[in-house]
Amino acid sequence: MAPRDSISAAIRAAVAAGRPALVGFMTAGFPTRARFKEDLAAVADVCDVVEIGVPFTDPMADGATVQRASFVALAGGVTLGWIIEELESAPRPAAPVLLMSYLNPLLAYGLERLPKDAAAAGVAGFIVPDLPREESADLAAALDDAGLALVQMVTPVTPAERLSTLCAAAQGFVYAVTMTGTTGKSVAVPDDVLDYMDRVRRVSPVPVCAGFGIRSRDQVRRLAAHVDGVVVGSALVEVLERGEDVRAFLQTLR
Repeated sequence: MAPRDSISAAIRAAVAAGRPALVGFMTAGFPTRARFKEDLAAVADVCDVVEIGVPFTDPMADGATVQRASFVALAGGVTLGWIIEELESAPRPAAPVLLMSYLNPLLAYGLERLPKDAAAAGVAGFIVPDLPREESADLAAALDDAGLALVQMVTPVTPAERLSTLCAAAQGFVYAVTMTGTTGKSVAVPDDVLDYMDRVRRVSPVPVCAGFGIRSRDQVRRLAAHVDGVVVGSALVEVLERGEDVRAFLQTLR
C-alpha cells in the first residue's frame, strides 16, 4: 500500500466501525519542542489521522490560535527539517501522518529531496492551503513519485465545475472547509453546510472530511451522516497549550 492510500484506508476503517474518522491537528513544536513526540503519540492514540502543522510566518488560512502556535514554534526554532528529523527518530505513530504546510517552507526545503525525506520519516501526504491546483503540477508530481498524497481543499463557495476538478485530483481525502474565512471559529453546522458536504461526497472518489470550527461532540454527530471524517484543529491546539489531557479531550468527540 502506498503511503497516501493509508490515509483513505484509515478513514474508511473508522466509517466501517460506525463513526466518522477523527483527524487531529497539532502545530509541530507547540507548546514546546521537547513535548513534540509525546504530544504526537497522545494524539495518534485516539485519532485516525494526524495532521501536523509546519509553522509559518504568514499562516493566511489560520485563525488566532494556530497563528499564535506557529509564532511560538518559530521562536523556538522549529523548521520543516527539524520536524522531519523528529518524525524519523520517533516511534512510528499508529495513525497516518500528514504535514500541513504553506508552500514557501516546502520550496525552501527543496522539492527534489522533500518527498523522499518525508516518506522516510513516515509522512503519508501534504496539505498546502496556499497552492492552487493550477500551480501544483511540480509538487504533485514529486509527491506522486514517492506515493505521497496531495490533499485538495474545497469550500462552500467552490463552483460545481471546480469542485469536480478538485475532487477528481484528490488523494487521501478531500478537506471540505465548513466556512469561508480562517480556522478556529466554532460553527453551528447549519443545513446548508450539510447540503454542501453531501455535494462534495457525491463527486469525490476519496473520503471527505469537514474542517474549520469543529469543537464539540454535538457538531461531530450533526456532521456524521454527511462526511467520512472531521478535522479538529484549534480546539486541540488549545488543549495542548493548556497542558490538559489530550486523549480525554479527543475521546469526548467520539
